[in-house]
Amino acid sequence: MAGASVGNAHSAAGDALARAHAALLRQSDLQFDFAVRVPPPVPGWLKALADFLAAAGPVFKWVFWIGLALGVGAVLLFLGRELLAVRFPNLRRRPKPVAEPEWRPAAARARTLLEDADRLAAAGRFGEAAHLILFRSIEDIDARWPGQIRPALTSRDIADLDILPQAARSTFAGIARVVEQSFFGGRDVDAGAFAACRHAYQAFALPERT
Repeated sequence: MAGASVGNAHSAAGDALARAHAALLRQSDLQFDFAVRVPPPVPGWLKALADFLAAAGPVFKWVFWIGLALGVGAVLLFLGRELLAVRFPNLRRRPKPVAEPEWRPAAARARTLLEDADRLAAAGRFGEAAHLILFRSIEDIDARWPGQIRPALTSRDIADLDILPQAARSTFAGIARVVEQSFFGGRDVDAGAFAACRHAYQAFALPERT
């Protein structure tokens, strides 16, 4: 009796499984046929490119390391040059300005300077008048050749600059000598000393009026 019951149960389970399988096969939204798709062949040019890259791999490796070494060398060279320039500023050479033989300050500016100096001289302030001619001359030189007159330069140093034409150098040196004697030597600038400075400046800056 028990064996018959077990057989009936197995038969019923098998029938249920068969019915479920048949119902599954009847569903149209499910795919049961999986065809094997063969990938398309590799193009010839792509295969040739792959072979070339494989053959040139060692060359590319050397090119990479050489390029990296050159880049590091360029960076080290730049840093070394900048460090040397900071440590030894005289090593960085600048192009030397060329002196202009016919250079003179602007005529209008020169006339204004002489008028201002004459007003100081008329009030008996001859030292200030000579100083004014010297300082305005320095401003004119600095405006024409920027960066050449450094704060540490004395009037004599400025007079010795190679950028100055000979006429400007001798005129500036004469005026600077009078001012330095007054400023450092304690010698007052009198009317005669101022007149010499004025005449020298006018002869240089305004030769047509001399």
